[in-house]
Amino acid sequence: QLRLVESGGDWVQPGGSLRLSCRASGFSLDDYYIGWFHQTPGQDRRGISCISASGETTPYSDGVNVQFTIIRDNAENTVYLQLNDLKPEDQGIYYCAALGRACPQPYEYKWWGHGTQVAVSA
Repeated sequence: QLRLVESGGDWVQPGGSLRLSCRASGFSLDDYYIGWFHQTPGQDRRGISCISASGETTPYSDGVNVQFTIIRDNAENTVYLQLNDLKPEDQGIYYCAALGRACPQPYEYKWWGHGTQVAVSA
């Protein structure tokens, strides 16, 4: 079974930070390209960035303005999305996805997690 599970979503005050996790099971994550996505209430899912098997990041031009970095931890079979200086418009569900080829268009990802919820308010 190949599976991705996101975690780490929580409530934070504006300006706060969160580290979201995308943990893989059933395959070795260092052989795959991983994308992170954001969906706000009532909006379509938008791509944030892809990270290659070697750790190179490629942002998507989908209009997501959140401050972020993506970090691989292959020993833990996990890719992290570090979110900083969070704003209310950064609220929503964050998803990860995987594909065993070069960073694809969002619709090309083969495996998807079910998302983790982030809330930002005072």
